[in-house]
Amino acid sequence: MSPSIGSPIPATEVTPPTLVPLPKRSFNALHVPTFLQHTLRSLAITEPTPIQSLIIPPLLSGSSVIGISPTGSGKTISFALPIIATWSKDPFGIYALILTPTRELAVQIAEQFMAVGNAQNLKVALVVGGMDMRQQALELQRRPHVVVATPGRLADHIKTSGEDTIAGLRKVKTVILDEADRLLTETFASHLDCCLGVLPEDKQTGLFTATVTDEIKELSKQKDKNGKDIIMCDVGSFENVTVPPKLDQRYLLIPMSTKESYLHALLLSRPDTSVIIFVNRTATAALITRLLRLLEHRVTTLHSQLPQRERLASLSKFRAQAARILVATDVASRGLDIPEVGMVINYDVPRNPDDYVHRVGRTARAGRKGVSCTFVTQFDVSLIAAIEERTDKKMVEWDEQKELEGKIVKELLAIVTEKKREARMDMDEGKDEVGTRRKKLRERVERKKTSRS
Repeated sequence: MSPSIGSPIPATEVTPPTLVPLPKRSFNALHVPTFLQHTLRSLAITEPTPIQSLIIPPLLSGSSVIGISPTGSGKTISFALPIIATWSKDPFGIYALILTPTRELAVQIAEQFMAVGNAQNLKVALVVGGMDMRQQALELQRRPHVVVATPGRLADHIKTSGEDTIAGLRKVKTVILDEADRLLTETFASHLDCCLGVLPEDKQTGLFTATVTDEIKELSKQKDKNGKDIIMCDVGSFENVTVPPKLDQRYLLIPMSTKESYLHALLLSRPDTSVIIFVNRTATAALITRLLRLLEHRVTTLHSQLPQRERLASLSKFRAQAARILVATDVASRGLDIPEVGMVINYDVPRNPDDYVHRVGRTARAGRKGVSCTFVTQFDVSLIAAIEERTDKKMVEWDEQKELEGKIVKELLAIVTEKKREARMDMDEGKDEVGTRRKKLRERVERKKTSRS
């Protein structure tokens, strides 16, 4: 069961008219403290985004909020500023807890808190999987001011670290659930219940999402533990607008057997464009990454089977444009701030339309233009129909499909087929993370057979 905030009561909605633009406001008019305005200017942030204009005042006043806004709209700053402003009046212990579903997003949020709170010596602890638990436990015992965590790892600390960790969390004043639509699912339910169960009842709560789910709608009808209305801040109409307005959504209808060749041809046709390629499985990510490297593309990868240090290194390479292409599973689809993404390719069609929305939201961010291209085989037609119903917009055929087909038939099919065979051999020999795991598994199976005989 998803955690609740309180008892059902109609929410107070603060929703701007869909067709009326939000008035421009300054951080000063939002009552952001002067010292934070100086910091924002040093970071080249000069005026608030729509979600910041709506969220900052109620958070500063102590209200619980639900913030609904597209990806890339500045949600992190919208809750970081009120937290730091309020904490600075009485700095003590663990003031705020930020929970988020992925390690990479947690790292990004922690970095933004440190950038905005650096001048005030704000101490931020990052508590995520893939890192040393003992070091994290020591950081929690030192009473950082803000803890940014994934629910699973924080729940592990609560269960194993004893009263020291729990005592610090019992004084939290504000808890934020970022990407709340994903956190409020059965996948995170037990860990989230464990984390929220040690927090005080009178905490301020903020939920932030780009996708409105039934759980979010239900929570919007409740009051917080102090009996205050939960303020809904919705930038635009999210029943219909789900993808960036300047996103050009395209599809390629192709045979399953030639997907890799089309991918190579498409990447060659856009040699100067930064690209994220989304796949559904880690094994596919590993294969496509190795194949593209053999085809001499500058590529890196991000998926759950990589060690945490390699995941962070891959993101850094892509952000710094040391790699032009990022091959990723859906761990990269939510919240990550990678501003210069020219194209998103859905190599595999996601089974959940909401995952499509988050994937394509990696491009066309903050008013920029962008394009998405979804590879559609004969097995994906029903999935595309569900996506088009979700986004209320039809995809358009890729306008260079005929040219790509000609290039594949004449030049690329034989080359890609050979390189794919070589990539599979490399993986079978354990020359990458997924291949290494497969090789170790085969060796264990062989040892068991030998011991039995």
